[in-house]
Amino acid sequence: MTDQTSAQKKSRRQMLEEFVAQKPDDAFSRYGLALECMNGGDSAAADQHFSALLERNPEYVPAYLMYGQLLTRESRTDEARRVLENGIDAATKAGNQHARSEMEALLNDLG
Repeated sequence: MTDQTSAQKKSRRQMLEEFVAQKPDDAFSRYGLALECMNGGDSAAADQHFSALLERNPEYVPAYLMYGQLLTRESRTDEARRVLENGIDAATKAGNQHARSEMEALLNDLG
């Protein structure tokens, strides 16, 4: 098996895990990995990666909405509310009105 063939056999998640291992502070790679875990049904890993992402990159606005959605699906309403409130603050600072309004809508749905 050639190196190229073995690379093709790696899953998207495995490739993203390698990127994150090489550059743990790279927001884009960790966000992709968190989404991949979330979409693959691995909520615990997604939670871990979203949390690490926001700890290292609190200005990375897209992560707040997706993390809030994950926590909402997991019925972790208080945590979702806190993440969304922090995300609204981050979106406001970044001037990202679209993300802010999406997070406000999800927050309002939580009651």
